Amino acid sequence: MPILKKGAWTSDEWISVDDDTELPAKGDLLVSLTRYQENTEALTARAGKLGVRLEASEAPEAIADVVGSFDLITIDFPAFKDGRGYSYARLLRERFGYTGELRAVGNVLRDQLSLMWRCGFDAFHVNQSITPEVFAESIGELTLVYQPTGVTKDTIMNARLK
Repeated sequence: MPILKKGAWTSDEWISVDDDTELPAKGDLLVSLTRYQENTEALTARAGKLGVRLEASEAPEAIADVVGSFDLITIDFPAFKDGRGYSYARLLRERFGYTGELRAVGNVLRDQLSLMWRCGFDAFHVNQSITPEVFAESIGELTLVYQPTGVTKDTIMNARLK
């Protein structure tokens, strides 16, 4: 699947490595949280960028102390009704100070893009029906919101007080 990053198509240069696969000598690696925890020294010693995959059941507190070690963090959305990924994104951005690429993967739907963007995601694994134009339309649909996030702090309450 293509990657939609900051509103434009981009190629995925990351090598996703399974837990039981030998590490390639070169390239930017994306590994599971388990693989990272078991092979931290080997992964951080090699050349290239490092990314980690968080499943919906793996809270970001597990990497809070080392969040700056990753150039990419992916968060899985196993079903559209599973909202843990939104909270994880906000924790990573706002509490843990993560500034690298934050990618939503899995069941990523058009109707979720606006909130995912507001929560801190800047890249999305999506199907071809979600074009950059659809993405721009989606994130521009809501001009007022009820809850502040790291991306947008202006809320309906603030608008009423002005």
